[in-house]
Amino acid sequence: MVDTPAFLDSGRPDVPDIVVPRGLTPFFLPNRPVRGRLVQVGALADALLTRHDNPPAVNRLAGEALALVAGLASALKFRGSFSLQAKGNGPITMLLADCTDAGALRFHARVDPERMPALLDADPQPSARALLGAGYLAFSVDQGPDMERHQGIVAIEGDTLAAMAGHYFETSEQHACWVRLACRKTQEGWRAGALVLERIAVDGGIALEPELDNAILDDAAIAHDDTAAEAWNTAIILASTLGDDEMLDDSISSEQLLNRLFQTEGVAIDRPRALAYGCRCSRAKLAGILETFPSIDLDHMQVEGDIIMTCEFCNLDFRFPRETVHGS
Repeated sequence: MVDTPAFLDSGRPDVPDIVVPRGLTPFFLPNRPVRGRLVQVGALADALLTRHDNPPAVNRLAGEALALVAGLASALKFRGSFSLQAKGNGPITMLLADCTDAGALRFHARVDPERMPALLDADPQPSARALLGAGYLAFSVDQGPDMERHQGIVAIEGDTLAAMAGHYFETSEQHACWVRLACRKTQEGWRAGALVLERIAVDGGIALEPELDNAILDDAAIAHDDTAAEAWNTAIILASTLGDDEMLDDSISSEQLLNRLFQTEGVAIDRPRALAYGCRCSRAKLAGILETFPSIDLDHMQVEGDIIMTCEFCNLDFRFPRETVHGS
């Protein structure tokens, strides 16, 4: 039997084939300027986080990032991937999480092997700010090489990832956004979740008689804005009652949670969407990367005749016999 050349081998490695059918639930509050998404990553969080030998503090932040990108990506109309990238001068020098339009999730965290133990010795439960340090937070939409890449970047502000995301929306977007994130290891394994609220424009406006003067129109507009602001603030107050235990409990459905939170206001729940294990590595992709290196560099990469490449997302090793890689 002839082996398939590496550059043609699109086969995937043996990674978890996990799909959470109701991992993300969109909703809105009727007659109010509020829409949102509830994310319950479920067992998928454990499958993703345990692929890497990271400290629990890193896993907590990574799990929150996965839940956040799932919640934000679902609000966009695109084909491709939506990503969060944080780069700073802290023990986590880089954190990347992304979600495709189909709900496939993956992440990578680059950890300083010397500074991380020192931080954990001083503070076993460090904040996101302590882990990342000073730097920037970027959100990007990548729709492939033929489409323009859209990206927004802000400085890291706030002690939590939710606060950092809130700062991004305050400075980079045209509407308000409220975020609640949670991740921790439970008896069933790692779990992660997110609740995202967005304040949207109210359609239609207020119908007034055309002969009314401008002063009355201005007063009506102010009253309309006040009503919308009150509805938004009420939604935030109700959403703030959500506890981590509820959000991370596999036995509580998204419908139960949303009806509990917004029963006084009324809530319209849309069709849930699936989330899945989303590493997209293959031998063909990695072989293509290797072929861009000069031959002398490839010689230095080999170990006992093989070049070993490790996928940063799924943490699997790929072996390429040196004689099968020709280089540039």
